[in-house]
Amino acid sequence: MSGWRIGLALVALSILAGVPWYGSDVLVQFGINALLLAVLAQGWNIIGGYTGYPSFGNSVFYGLGGYGVAIAMVQWRLPFAVGLFFGVALALLFALVLGLPVLRLKGHYFAIATLVLSQVMTAIVSNLRLAGQNIGLVLPPLNNDPLFYELALALLASATLTIFWLTRSRFGFGLIAIRENEEAAAVMGVNTTWYKVLAFALSGLFSALAGGIHAYWITFLDPASAFDLGLNVKMIIMAVFGGPGTVLGPVVGALSLAAVSEFLASEVTSIAGLFFGVVIVVAVVLMPLGLADMLRRFRTTGWRYFIENIRAHRL
Repeated sequence: MSGWRIGLALVALSILAGVPWYGSDVLVQFGINALLLAVLAQGWNIIGGYTGYPSFGNSVFYGLGGYGVAIAMVQWRLPFAVGLFFGVALALLFALVLGLPVLRLKGHYFAIATLVLSQVMTAIVSNLRLAGQNIGLVLPPLNNDPLFYELALALLASATLTIFWLTRSRFGFGLIAIRENEEAAAVMGVNTTWYKVLAFALSGLFSALAGGIHAYWITFLDPASAFDLGLNVKMIIMAVFGGPGTVLGPVVGALSLAAVSEFLASEVTSIAGLFFGVVIVVAVVLMPLGLADMLRRFRTTGWRYFIENIRAHRL
């Protein structure tokens, strides 16, 4: 990465870090939510963008991270940090145990299998007394939004640096090889099974940490909200809109779509629910490889970029 890009990233990070000091309470609360969504989009980017496996099961990791914090703090009276560790341990165990059989599937078979995981986990947790069953758990309040904001920002920075590392590591090259041609990658000596499981686990790690921070922030958790499939759809749309398989694409996609969605929800509530559906159509038709690809190619091809994509979809 060139020096000016590093400098620009540091300036952007400094501006974001200062929001709790110069922004309103509403802006800080919006920032927490948007930053955590960006973390989820980056987490999905590892398994979906770099490995090429369209996972609909990352909401399970998010829920396990939240329940790890909730159970540790409410049932066992342990600190928040211990709860985060417990939630991550649950997510990694889930990724390793179920990743081996599920990641043997490909394409829509894998997508359907992961789609079912959140529903199964909702049913399991709803019958666990330790997890509060259907009623859920109420966490002890901590009225410190600036702290949660900085935690979310630090987590996003860590996730983005991990993605940057992937683009320059043997492990990352292996994931890209699997995405492009899994059979050829296996012939070249890539242990595709373990690479995919490790990518699934790494994706789950960031999702679980985001879920744990969010659970403590809102101080309430129940199975329906913890394993919400709609959240998984959001993280996929944000990553695809920004540019899957890129370092900053999912971050830009998440922050921009979160801002527009928040505006529509407050100003034009009647069409806010249609927003993400429209985004899917626009992204698939006009810029199938996301904002990152569009910005890179638009400088050389101009409006032909959109015309070529429209023709490719025969519209």
